[in-house]
Amino acid sequence: MAGPEGGYALGVDVGTSNTVAVLRWPDGRTRPLLFDGQPITPSAVFLDDAGLHVGRDAQRLAQGDPSRYEPNPKRRIDEPSVLLGGRDVPTADLLAAVLGAVARTAVEAVGFLPPAVVTHPAVWGSRRREVLSTAIVRAGWPPAGEQGTRLLPEPVAAARYFAEVLRRPVPVGASLAVFDFGGGTLDIAVVRNEGTGFAVIGSGGVAELGGLDLDAALVDHLGRMLAPAHPQAWQALAHPATAGQWRSRRQFWDDVRGAKEMLSRTSAAPVPVPGIDQAVHLTREELERLVTPLLRRGVFEAAAVIGACGLTPSQLAGLFLVGGSSRVPLVARLLHAELGIAPTVLEQPELPVAEGALAELATPRARAVASVPAASSATATVTTAAPTSGPGLPVSSIPVSPSGSPVSAVPGMSVSPAGPAGPRPPMGPMPQAGPMPPRRPLYKRPVLWIAAAAVALVGVVAAAALVLLRNDEVDFQPVAEVGRIPSDDTQPYYVYTDVVGDRGYLAYERSGQPLTVIAVELATAKELWRVQTESTAARWDGISALPNAVVAFQSSSIPSDQTRDMTVLDPADGGQDWHRLIGANDSVYAFKDVLVLVDAREQRLLGLDLKTGKTRWERPNPGKAEGLTGTAVYPVQTVADVSGPANASGRPFAPVADDDQRLVQIGADRSATVIDATSGRELKKRTNVANPSDEVVAYNGRLLVAKDEDGYRLSGYDLDIMGEPVNLYTAPEESRRLDILAMCGETRACLLDSAGSDSKSTELVAIDLEKGGQLWRKPAPGATLLVHFGEEVVARATSGDYKFRVFDPDGNETLTREGAVGRVNAGNLLLFNEISSYADDYSVAGLHVGSTDVIEMGQLKDVKTESCSWNTTHIVCAGTTDFLVARFARD
Repeated sequence: MAGPEGGYALGVDVGTSNTVAVLRWPDGRTRPLLFDGQPITPSAVFLDDAGLHVGRDAQRLAQGDPSRYEPNPKRRIDEPSVLLGGRDVPTADLLAAVLGAVARTAVEAVGFLPPAVVTHPAVWGSRRREVLSTAIVRAGWPPAGEQGTRLLPEPVAAARYFAEVLRRPVPVGASLAVFDFGGGTLDIAVVRNEGTGFAVIGSGGVAELGGLDLDAALVDHLGRMLAPAHPQAWQALAHPATAGQWRSRRQFWDDVRGAKEMLSRTSAAPVPVPGIDQAVHLTREELERLVTPLLRRGVFEAAAVIGACGLTPSQLAGLFLVGGSSRVPLVARLLHAELGIAPTVLEQPELPVAEGALAELATPRARAVASVPAASSATATVTTAAPTSGPGLPVSSIPVSPSGSPVSAVPGMSVSPAGPAGPRPPMGPMPQAGPMPPRRPLYKRPVLWIAAAAVALVGVVAAAALVLLRNDEVDFQPVAEVGRIPSDDTQPYYVYTDVVGDRGYLAYERSGQPLTVIAVELATAKELWRVQTESTAARWDGISALPNAVVAFQSSSIPSDQTRDMTVLDPADGGQDWHRLIGANDSVYAFKDVLVLVDAREQRLLGLDLKTGKTRWERPNPGKAEGLTGTAVYPVQTVADVSGPANASGRPFAPVADDDQRLVQIGADRSATVIDATSGRELKKRTNVANPSDEVVAYNGRLLVAKDEDGYRLSGYDLDIMGEPVNLYTAPEESRRLDILAMCGETRACLLDSAGSDSKSTELVAIDLEKGGQLWRKPAPGATLLVHFGEEVVARATSGDYKFRVFDPDGNETLTREGAVGRVNAGNLLLFNEISSYADDYSVAGLHVGSTDVIEMGQLKDVKTESCSWNTTHIVCAGTTDFLVARFARD
C-alpha cells in the first residue's frame, strides 16, 4: 500500500447530496469516517464572513440566509462559479470545501492525510474532471494523478466492491450493471472485467431523479391530504415566511424522509406535521403507488443503457444497487420484475463506492491477490452469451455490429430527460421566486451501431467504421441554428433522431404511450409531418430511418418468451404501412426492398417485403443449435455502404440499400451460406468455415474469418466461389489477442490487438488483403474504436483518457485530441468535445482528410450529443424539451 505512514488509504465518494469517505487501516480493516458522529455528511456549502462551511453546519446556517447556501455543489459542475450572498464563488472552491472537510476528519482520525482515491460519475468528461482536479489541489490534497490523488469512475469503484469485497463472480469478459441511486441523481453504468480491472463500456442516467424526488412526491401527496382540513398549517409549510416556519418546513421534510426510510422496514410510518396535533400516517402501499412512475423511468433507463452496450440483462454477471435511495425495496422489485435479474443491494448502499475505490490503492502484490475473481467451475456459466446474429450483439462501450449490423432501433441513443418538477425540498429558507455502418440490422437492440465490421473476443468488443469514397472537402462553417422543433412534452421520457438525405426524423416517447415520430426538412427546419404509432409500449427502442421506410421498435428489454411490435411507416406522410410482432432476441437487416428477420425462437430467416410486410421467403437455420445462439448473419458490405455520414459509434445515417443484395449466414454446423436476400436463394455454401460466435466480416466480395488459435489468425474467402481459404495474417506472438477487425480500404483491413487484456498494449495493425501480411503496426494505447476516412484511420479510446489518434496512410500519428469523432463523408470528420446523454452546450469542430488543422465551429446549444444525427451540411440533436436543427457546412 502506498504512503509513508504504514498503509492507510482513503476512498471518497462526493455525491450530489451526500459525501462518504471510507478509511482503510494497515491491517486491511475498513471503517467509514464519522462526520458529527455520522458516516455520511451532506455535500452542502454555506458562505459567510468567516468563509465556507460544509455539511450539517451549512444546513443549519442556511436557515438564517438561504442566499448564501448551495445544497448540491456537484450539480453545478458545469458553471464556473455560483452566486452565494452576492459573491461569485468558483465551483471548484465549493467542492474543495467539501474535500477539505473530509481531509480534516481523516487527519483527526489517523494524524495525517492518507493516499486517497476520489470518485466521479462515469459520464464526466475532461472539463468536469479538471474542475474536480482543481478542487482537490485547493483542498490541500496531492494533485490528481498516478502518483497523487487518484480519480476513479464511480461505477468502477462499485464493481471493485462487488467483485473484491462481496466476492461475487465477474468472469473476465463479463459485465456488471451498476445502478447508483443517490439523493439527487440516478447514474447507471455497465462495466466489464478486462482481466486487469474494470472498464466502463456504457453509461447513462437521469440527471434529476433521486431520493429528493421521492420525498417531493410524498410531500405533494401529504399536501393534498392536509390542505383542505388544515389550510393555515399547510400554507406555513408550503410557503414559509418566518424563520420559525422555515425550521418547521425543514423538520417536516426530514420527518417525511425518515418515514420513507422506515417504510423500507415496516408497512406504515407516522409523519409529525407542525401545527397539527395528530401525526399523519403513510403506508408502504401509498409510497409505492406514488413513486412507481418515477422509479419506472429509472428502470427504463437501466434497460436502455444495458441494451446500448449490446447486452440483455440475462447476459450480465450481476446488477448492483448503490446509493442511499437504493434501499427503497420497490427499486429492487421493479428492476427484478422488468429486467428479469435479481439485483444485489446492501443494508448500507451508501458505502460501496467509497470502499470499492480503495482497491485502486492496493500494492502490486495486493492487486495480484485481490484482483477481479474469475468464475469457478460452478460459476463459469455467468458469461456473455453469444449473440443471435453473431457479433451483431455487441458487448462494448460502443456496441458493435458485424459487417452488416442490424438496422438500429435507436439511431442515436435513447436519451432520457431530466426529472419532472415537484415540490422542492427545504434547502434552508429558499426564496419564493427563482430565477459498418453498412447495412445495419434494421433492428437488434438499442445500441450505437458501428460502421464497418467488428469482432468480439472473450467478451471484448469494439467498434470500427470506414470511409473510402470521395475525399471532397466539406466547407465547414460556424454552427448556425436553423430552428428548434418542440416535442409537445415538457420533458419527454426518451428521444431519438435519424437522418436520411436532406430529411431528419425525430421521435420521443412517454411511458405507456405511442411513440411520436416527426419528419423535418433540415435546410429550413420545417416540420413535414408528425404522427403517433398505433401501438403503445412501456418503453421503445426508437426508430431507424431508411430511404423508403421509417421503422419503429418497441423495447427488447422484455422476457425472452414475449413479443413486441415492429412498425413500418411511410416516409411520405408517416402513415403505417404494416407492423409485425417480433421476439426480444430477433434481429432485422435492411436490403433494397426486403427486411431480413432473424427469428431466434423459430431458428429461421424470413424475407419480409418492405412495403407490405408479407413473407417472400423462409429458410431454416443450418445445423442444430441449443437456445438462441444458433446462427450469425452478415450482409455483404460495399465501399458505398461505409462511406457516408455516420455517428460517433459508426452507425450510418443514410444506408445504401440497393447495391450488394447478398448476406452470409454462419450456421451451428460451422457452414457459411451465401444467400440472395431478395429471393432467399442459396448462391454458394461451404462447410467448416466458422462458428456463429467467431469474428466474421463480409465486405467487398470477401469473407474474413478470425480465429483465436495460438494468438489469432485471419483467413479470407472469395464470396463468388467460396473455395479454399487464404491465410492473410497470423499474430506475431501467442500473447496477442484480437480486439477489433474492420475494413479500412478497398484491399486493406485494420485491426486492434493487445497483449492479453492490457489496454496499454493495444496496437493498430494494417493488413494487405491482396498479398496478405502486415503493412504496418503502431501503438494505440487504450483504443477501443476505429474510424476510417479517406486513406487515414482514427483510433479512439472510449474510456480512460478519452483521446483519439489520427494515423496517416503510412501509419504515422498526425493528430491527438480528446473527445469523439463522427464521419461526414469519405474525406471529413466532425469532432465533438464530448458525447453525452445530458443536455448542455458542446463544442464541435471539423477535420479534412490529410490535414491536421482542426476547424473550430462553435457550440451546439442545449443538446444531448449522444442523440445527434447529421448529413454533410446539417445536424439534428435532441435538447431538454425540443430538437435542434443546425447548419455546420455550406452546400
